Amino acid sequence: MLIDHWPLFGLRLTTPRLELRLPSGDELAALADLAAEGVHDPDRMPFTVPWTDLAPLERARSVVQHHWLQLGTWTSGNWALNLAVFEHGRIVGQQTIAARDYATLREVDTGSWIGLRHQGRGIGTEMRSAVLHLAFAGLQATDAVSGAFADNPSSFRVSEKLGYEPDGIQRLTVREKVTVMRRVRLSRTQWESRQRTTVTIDGLTPCLPLLGAG
Repeated sequence: MLIDHWPLFGLRLTTPRLELRLPSGDELAALADLAAEGVHDPDRMPFTVPWTDLAPLERARSVVQHHWLQLGTWTSGNWALNLAVFEHGRIVGQQTIAARDYATLREVDTGSWIGLRHQGRGIGTEMRSAVLHLAFAGLQATDAVSGAFADNPSSFRVSEKLGYEPDGIQRLTVREKVTVMRRVRLSRTQWESRQRTTVTIDGLTPCLPLLGAG
């Protein structure tokens, strides 16, 4: 079976209303369709790579290609796990947790997007809480980092709610303009003091070597 060779297909994160896991082929198509419908106001760009500027059909295809690319180039020293997010069985977005040299650094980075029609209901907080639980409780991380541009207040609200603290800035070129990203960092101690969401992890043990944590 495929899961015997790629155990990440058996990894499940469950919260009171969400399930996060790698999607099947049809579910990946549904995720791509959701991206084609829209992810944010077109007047702003919350991503360092402006993939949402693509036309809807191309945008959907880019979601599929990026998903395959991350799996195809995976190593234990450089990985990005793009988890589809389901609310009561309906796909609502994607939550990524990534790391480089995890065996040494014990640090993860996170990023996400939610379909426009599913925003504003606290899903972003709950899905990030799920991957933070994976990082700190499952992989024994010491830190988690993230970041957002100044015109993305919803991301900062999630970070503040979960206990992240400022971690400097990063200057980037986005849409051919200089854009400043505000970095944030969450330590294990801060996570332990703020963790409130109930999260269940299934299927993690056979995945640990692939994540640099085995």
